[in-house]
Amino acid sequence: MSKPVMSKAVMSEPALTIDGKREAIQGVPIHRTLLQHLRLTGRVGTKEGCAEGDCGACTVAMIAAGSDSRPRYQAVNSCLIPLVALADRQVVTASGLSRGDDLHPVQAAMVRLGGSQCGYCTPGFVMSLFAAYYNRELDDHAVEGNLCRCTGYLPIRRAIASLGEPAADDPFRQVLEQAPLGRSALHYRWNGSVFSRPTSLAEVIALLTEHPDARLIAGGTDLGVEISKFHRRFPLLVSLEAVPELGVVEDTPDYLEIGAGVPLSHIEGRLAGTFPALDEMLRWFAARQIRNRATLGGNLGTASPIGDLPPVLLSLDARVMATGPTGERSLPMATFFPDYRQTALTAGEIIRAIRIPKGLPKGATNRLAQAYKVGKRGTDDISIVAAAFTIDLDVEARVVQARLSYGGVAPTPVRASDVEELLVGRPWNSVTVREAAAALREAFTPISDHRGSAAYRRALAGNLFIKFHHQMSGKRVAS
Repeated sequence: MSKPVMSKAVMSEPALTIDGKREAIQGVPIHRTLLQHLRLTGRVGTKEGCAEGDCGACTVAMIAAGSDSRPRYQAVNSCLIPLVALADRQVVTASGLSRGDDLHPVQAAMVRLGGSQCGYCTPGFVMSLFAAYYNRELDDHAVEGNLCRCTGYLPIRRAIASLGEPAADDPFRQVLEQAPLGRSALHYRWNGSVFSRPTSLAEVIALLTEHPDARLIAGGTDLGVEISKFHRRFPLLVSLEAVPELGVVEDTPDYLEIGAGVPLSHIEGRLAGTFPALDEMLRWFAARQIRNRATLGGNLGTASPIGDLPPVLLSLDARVMATGPTGERSLPMATFFPDYRQTALTAGEIIRAIRIPKGLPKGATNRLAQAYKVGKRGTDDISIVAAAFTIDLDVEARVVQARLSYGGVAPTPVRASDVEELLVGRPWNSVTVREAAAALREAFTPISDHRGSAAYRRALAGNLFIKFHHQMSGKRVAS
């Protein structure tokens, strides 16, 4: 493999800080995760559970920019993040909280209120609460990505409620206030494999053009499962975390453009209220540890037929802004997934941003929009069926335009185009909706698997639309 093109200022000695101690990254496989590194170096307080980001036992806190661009402690799953991807970062683990016999306030609250029995999940709970403690986000959502099978959540919730505000001289608070956030370019080679972290979009495209077998990694919440759970190995990983063009959010009168590298937790914080359907789906998108790392571009790039966000973006007529060797082009979401696990991107192209139009179509005066996710668990599960609906009405409450989108009912995320046409010009009432729901139950040929039968998925396709009508009756949502 020839050496990838990189910017001149490349980090010569990659290192990260763990529990206040700076550690060089040397002689480490590029696929070794932070969790593996911690345990191999004797820091076994961080536990390995599922190795795929579901249980939260491996949770640590990482300092990164929050949605307000200020340094924040972010709870993340250490089982999904390659160690080398954390070069420049500061990480705190459960082993680094206490000072001698003096417990951290979060640890003390868990002990005092009986928040632990077998204790295996406890370090992960503590680290999720640690991040929430300093971010002042002490609610049940703080531990939505942590599973406990013996303690029960009531004493943990009591521990959450008992926590006050960090003292001014709290050492972790002081570290946070002084933490740098910049990411340097990185080129790390080990045993024939390369991890590159360019700092411009042009460098990324050059790498992809020169190395078609390269794999992109942003938050790593999907690729991390391939590495950790299925032991996949890649000759070249190209990190997108230091590419500024992918982190831009542009809000204009005509559209909202969200950079492909913007973490989902930032979208939650910065864009709340802009698109209600997007707000709703982000509530149920995995857990906070995942949303702190997962990106919009990554969720689309995996081309999963059960991805949570594609149905929402389809229902909003979003477009994918793709950049490659020949420049930029705008791709409609409706044609972005040509087949199972495929996208319309060509060789060397990358998703730069997602553009969502604003405003209403001609003749419409009101918009109704919402998203739904059905899974076996709440936030921390894969969809059985995901759906998103956008209905634009005229002054007489007749349908001007309809966008009915689904995941989990076909090999790709898909719109029910025939049913959309059936709705146009019809009054928005229960008769119209039940007729459309009947058509929706016959519109797809889903598969049966361990999550749900084909019949159940077909029933959901129609019933969710009835639920949407019931919830939207008399409710006006700003466009």
